[in-house]
Amino acid sequence: MATYKKRGYKPKNKAEEAQLEEMESTTAEVFSTLDESASKTEAWVQKNQNYILGVIGAIAVGVLGYLAYNQFIQKPKEASAANELFYPQQYFDQALASETEKDSLFTLALNGAEGKFGFLDIIEEYKGTKAANLAQYSAGMTYLNLQQYDEAIAHLEDFSSDDAVLGAMAKGGIGDAFSQLNQQEDALEYYEKAIAHGANEFATPKFLYKAGVVALDLGQKDKALSFFEKIKQDYPKSPEGVGIDALIGLAQN
Repeated sequence: MATYKKRGYKPKNKAEEAQLEEMESTTAEVFSTLDESASKTEAWVQKNQNYILGVIGAIAVGVLGYLAYNQFIQKPKEASAANELFYPQQYFDQALASETEKDSLFTLALNGAEGKFGFLDIIEEYKGTKAANLAQYSAGMTYLNLQQYDEAIAHLEDFSSDDAVLGAMAKGGIGDAFSQLNQQEDALEYYEKAIAHGANEFATPKFLYKAGVVALDLGQKDKALSFFEKIKQDYPKSPEGVGIDALIGLAQN
């Protein structure tokens, strides 16, 4: 059992005296070690203070630089890019609605007109912005409508989005491009990616249907059947759900 030294305490015998002396010696060693460690730490800090201050300064400069960049450069750049995107998007929408001038309007959407940027200009001039990312999607869809499939694939692959509909449409657009290039296995791969991107009432039944048709074309009837049955089960009221029983029957034969 340990014996603790109290103020004015005197050991009763030599054994207690020896124990107290041992405790005092141990305590002194501990404080000596702590003092030595503190001295070494202080010496190291003094020796390397320029380096330490430099690291702290670099971190501070980096944080302040990021905040300043975000506030005074990135935010204005985002706003300007979003404003520029408005004009080519109008041409794109007009092209979709037009019956006679589709190609010319799509070309204007890509290249711009009347001193205004097109999708390609925005991609180049506003790299790293949300608008440039959206311009990649719109450019890809524009090239898809112009039947320039390699360019469509390139731009749609450079687009990224967590949005369930937009992300699925981009992957499905790549599938459409591969299908037009008669690369059906690649088309099926991207239709499946579109389906897996996020379930939604608009895009999912569309690409389930396309995936099923391509799977049938590739002789993969079991896979086609699973796509068609998914439409019947989960999206029976979608346009793709109309007449789905006929396709299910085709896949079962």
